[in-house]
Amino acid sequence: MSKYKTAVLALGGNAISPKGEEDTIKNQFRNTRKTLKAVMNMVEKDYHIAITHGNGPQVGNAMLRVELANKKAPILPLGICVADTEGGMGYMIEQSLQNSLIQNHIERDVITIVTQITVDQNDPSIKNPTKYIGSWYSEDEIQHLVEEYNWQVKEVPGKGWRRVVPSPMPLNIINKKSIKYLVELGTIVITAGGGGIPVFIMDDGKFEGLDAVIDKDLASAVLARDIGAEELYILTEVDKVCLNFGKPNQEEIDRIKYKDLGELYKKGHFPPGSMGPKIQAAIKFLEWGGKSVVITSLENAKTSLDSGVGTIILP
Repeated sequence: MSKYKTAVLALGGNAISPKGEEDTIKNQFRNTRKTLKAVMNMVEKDYHIAITHGNGPQVGNAMLRVELANKKAPILPLGICVADTEGGMGYMIEQSLQNSLIQNHIERDVITIVTQITVDQNDPSIKNPTKYIGSWYSEDEIQHLVEEYNWQVKEVPGKGWRRVVPSPMPLNIINKKSIKYLVELGTIVITAGGGGIPVFIMDDGKFEGLDAVIDKDLASAVLARDIGAEELYILTEVDKVCLNFGKPNQEEIDRIKYKDLGELYKKGHFPPGSMGPKIQAAIKFLEWGGKSVVITSLENAKTSLDSGVGTIILP
C-alpha cells in the first residue's frame, strides 16, 4: 500500500484577487502567500498534491486589456487569455510555494503545467452560452462590439450588458499521464488553472481550441479522477455547505453521503452560479471512485484540514 495520500486542492480565483481590493500584482502575490498556508498543512502531512485555481477576476482583466488595445495590438482569443492567466498565476503560486518550502526546510519540487482539457464540441452550452466574462457595457457600447467581434451578449437588469461564452463540461485531462507521474514522485503540480484550456478533438484526431471557459471545480474533479487522487478539497468563501443559505433557517452540513447530497441538489438547494458546480464536482468525483471531498473556506484551510473542518462528503 502507498505510504502517502494523494489529493487535489482547488483554490478559488478570489483567493488571490479578493473582491473590493485593488488587483495589483503586488497584492496578488501577498494573497497567494497567505493562501499557501492551506497547501503547507497538506505538505507537512506528506500528501502528494495537485493544485488547481480559479481565474475569474484575472481572465476578466486579460479580456479588458484586449478590448482596450483594440486596433493597437492583435486581438487575443479567449483560449489564449485562459492560457496566459494559467501560466501567470501558476508562476505566482509556484514561486510563493517554493519560498515557503525553503523557509520550512522541506525539499519538494513544484511545477506549473499549462493544461488542455477536452470538451465536446457539441456541448449544449455552446449553442446557449451563459458564462459572463469581461467588462460591463451600456446597450450602445455592446451593440458596436457585437457587430465588430460577433460576440454573444446578455443583459443583467440594473447592471448593463456583458459578453457570455460557453462553459462546456470537461471530459479528459490531456496531460494526465505526466501529471500523475509527477504527483506520484512527490512533485507538487499546479495544473488545470482556471479550469484549463478547452479543446475538442477533430475528425482527424487533432486538437483544436474553443472560445469557452471550463468551471474550475468540475475540472478539478476530472483531474482528481484522471490522476487517481483519493481526496478532493474545494476551498471557497464559506466554512461549510449550507441548506437555505442566507435565510433564517440556514443549516450547516457537517457530513453527508454523496447520494443524499445529490437529492438535495436535485431539489434546487445549491444555485448554479455559486455552490452548484462545487456540489456537482463533489458528486462526480465520488461516483468515479474518490474517497472523500471536503468543501470549506480558505480561512479554515489555513488553520487545519483535519476531520471536522468544513463539509465532508463521503461515498
